[in-house]
Amino acid sequence: MTADDLVSLRRDLHRKPEPAWREFYTTARIVDELESRLGDELDELHVGPDAIAGGQRMAVPEETDLAHWYDQARTDGVDEAVLERLEGGYTGVVAVLERGEGPTVGLRVDIDGLPQAESTDPAHLPAAEGFRSEHEDAMHACGHDAHATIGVGVLEQIADSDFSGTLKVFFQPAEEVVGGGKAMAESDHIRDVDALLAVHIGLDHPTGEIVAGIDGFLAVSHLEATFTGESAHAGGHPEQGRNAVQAMATAVQNLYGIPRHNDGKTRVNAGVVEGGSAANVIPDEVRIVAEIRGETTELLEYMKHRTGRVLRSAAEMHDCEVDIETGAEAPSATSDQELVSVVADVARETAGVERIVERDELGGSEDATFLMQAVQRNGGTACYVGVGTDHPGGHHTATFDVDEASIQHGIDVLAGAVERVTLERP
Repeated sequence: MTADDLVSLRRDLHRKPEPAWREFYTTARIVDELESRLGDELDELHVGPDAIAGGQRMAVPEETDLAHWYDQARTDGVDEAVLERLEGGYTGVVAVLERGEGPTVGLRVDIDGLPQAESTDPAHLPAAEGFRSEHEDAMHACGHDAHATIGVGVLEQIADSDFSGTLKVFFQPAEEVVGGGKAMAESDHIRDVDALLAVHIGLDHPTGEIVAGIDGFLAVSHLEATFTGESAHAGGHPEQGRNAVQAMATAVQNLYGIPRHNDGKTRVNAGVVEGGSAANVIPDEVRIVAEIRGETTELLEYMKHRTGRVLRSAAEMHDCEVDIETGAEAPSATSDQELVSVVADVARETAGVERIVERDELGGSEDATFLMQAVQRNGGTACYVGVGTDHPGGHHTATFDVDEASIQHGIDVLAGAVERVTLERP
């Protein structure tokens, strides 16, 4: 792919971002690009339900929401035959190149956007150049449009190389809600992978910088707690009510009071607190949507235990009930030094790469960890690679953008690492 081809694909995906499990246009566009560029060179192309273990999907939206985005993709003119295969939110692609004897190498790229509006400021390049999001309620604010483009570029570059072995590229849906990684990790496609590379662009590293191995993934779990009490007139008979807001307020305060742990980082955040109907009505039902994190999966379990105790105690204190539902979650993971060294060596020889950072910490969460752990449990190695890019706005902000030159850097480093792995492994 030429530089213009890469920019064209990335900008097309940027115009039509789709949130988790609603990547209908994105999936169909990836399929079209792969079929038009690689055609019969692709040995396998698994689409939608064939790419994932559908029963392992997490954080799947309501049917009405899925239907809205499905219809939007149809309006945008995607291939109807591909679209039908994705119905119900079964999105994603696994593309396979088989090139003789050798190990199986996997590359995981994520493809979903975020449910937020993109800046209209003329200083924002997508707005100035005419590829700002066409969906007012969604945006590629984390670079997944670039990731998908990198995945296509690596496949094409490897197809034109002397590579010997098998390459599988996992175009994974629903990373932003940590909902898709497990579904791909539980699929049959991961079972024979000997070495897995995952990639993220940016992460506050500038264009020309490569992070050969990223660690510091915080294990994460989302939860929703619904407090139920009994309504009453707040002025006339407050004693007859059981105030769910009091229970919720106590819970929120005490969640932030959970002791930190000596073994590593722990986090909690009550991101949504809502409920009630009027100022003079004691509310009988309210909810908290929260997330907890731990530097390790064990620390996440510590936070789960403490969080559950806080929520139940707050409900009991105010004579209410609480129902706690666990949502999407992802474990921690560590990049293997064997692959970190391969990526660093390749990066040193790659045009446009000016600086190599051997390791850095993410400080956040990522469901690529499901795939990394799956490969490692099977005796393989895994590595999460950072590709630096100058981005004027921070990740998950309305002004986020990428330096498109860094897309080629990512393709060259990752394709080079894929080839190097096959040369160094028996």
